[in-house]
Amino acid sequence: MNFKKAGIFLVFVFSFHLVESCGVVKTGRRGKKTTTHIKTNVNNSVNSRSKAVLEKANSFLGTPYRYGGTTSSGMDCSGLLWNSYKEINIELPRVSREQAKYGIKIRLQNVQPGDALFFNTSGGDISHAGIVDRIKNGEIFFVHASSSRGVIVSSLETEYWKKRFVKAVRFIH
Repeated sequence: MNFKKAGIFLVFVFSFHLVESCGVVKTGRRGKKTTTHIKTNVNNSVNSRSKAVLEKANSFLGTPYRYGGTTSSGMDCSGLLWNSYKEINIELPRVSREQAKYGIKIRLQNVQPGDALFFNTSGGDISHAGIVDRIKNGEIFFVHASSSRGVIVSSLETEYWKKRFVKAVRFIH
């Protein structure tokens, strides 16, 4: 094999490995694995409006958290929803508690990519939101702006999110 072919082969192998390792999985307390940042591909079977919302939301992955933020220099959870749904001309309020009042409430078993999830993380009212990114083997993954990690994808199966889930809403009909 000449040097040029060997170089192309190494670039291919390295690129494949890089794509494979975009997600970072950390082991949290008690040895449980938690997803902290996964670069996802939007499923082609998702309708075009949901796909546009998810592509916008995923474009912010890795963006740091900033209370009240709505840009790639800093984003909060309601800003992520506000920005993402705005992509398909759905105007939402800027606060998650108010966003949860819009759309159609749906059962968790019926969520689809592009639906919104709302959580109570403060002990009072709805205080956090995310967008269903994908469902794999019944496990729901959602993109959201974490106050400690910025915009990430998490699993609804983690105890933290499971305990705090309040409702699912569909804005896209």
